[in-house]
Amino acid sequence: MRVTVLVGGVGGARFLQGVRSLLTESDEITAIVNVGDDVWMHGLRICPDLDTCMYTLGGGIDPERGWGHVGETWNAKEELAAYGAKPDWFGLGDRDIATHLIRSQMLRTGYPLSAVTEALCNRWQPGVRLIPVTDDRSETHVVITDPTDDEQRAIHFQEWWVRYRAQVPTHSFAHVGADKATPAPGVLEALENADAVLLAPSNPVVSVGAILAVPGIRGALRTGRAKVVGLSPVIDGKPLRGMADECLEVIGVQTSAEAIGRYYGSRSETGILDGWLVHETDTADVPGVAVESVPLLMTDPETTAEMARAALRLAGVSV
Repeated sequence: MRVTVLVGGVGGARFLQGVRSLLTESDEITAIVNVGDDVWMHGLRICPDLDTCMYTLGGGIDPERGWGHVGETWNAKEELAAYGAKPDWFGLGDRDIATHLIRSQMLRTGYPLSAVTEALCNRWQPGVRLIPVTDDRSETHVVITDPTDDEQRAIHFQEWWVRYRAQVPTHSFAHVGADKATPAPGVLEALENADAVLLAPSNPVVSVGAILAVPGIRGALRTGRAKVVGLSPVIDGKPLRGMADECLEVIGVQTSAEAIGRYYGSRSETGILDGWLVHETDTADVPGVAVESVPLLMTDPETTAEMARAALRLAGVSV
């Protein structure tokens, strides 16, 4: 069986754990990972969603934070602060820096991000093929009203998310470079050859939405032979994790399972979904889309595996 999953960070990584737990070693799982959060910081290329997936599946994630290394130390961060290095709102852990150093060195010698990711995964052995959606620049930026001077300006998503915690007047999102980006090697093939395509319960605007911003991805989802099934990232009107509600508010979409399903839309019309899973306490009417209610709390890999089983069943694949 070949299953392709579109994923963001923490929620996507945990969902992949469930998919991996459900399937066997003879099955092929490909994760197409968001790169909209990627940023250069202190001369290092940081890819938060790729790393979160890699660490989570490789057994090295900090279980409390849900991101970064377990047993992390912060000596480099303290030294950077002592030098007055900017930006000072983004923390780099010592162990995490090693990953960024290797990635940055390989990128500067000409390797594409997809090849770098494959090399990094040789250490972590995630049991899932992790592919960045594109090797090209496709960064999410956010248009805000700057609280220091009340002027509108665009800032990187990381600054909006980490520095401001999304608590500044926000007007829109832009995927800088996406219009010139192309899918990374293996991405379109993974979509075209899949027996099922799943949208993880990741942020629909800045995770899945940033993946869909890369030309060719939406078209491949719409024309592929496999059914596309998404899982709602909200339960009872609240995000499972993160600040999806703030992102949805900016684009004028209600924070509800139904509204997000309609935002993705039906593949029989102009959207991308064939099926939509919502939590057992939620309901949704999404025209042209088969909707089912199942437990969607990812409390452990076994419970998450049952979510994946329900999604695959809705896609017409039995496990």
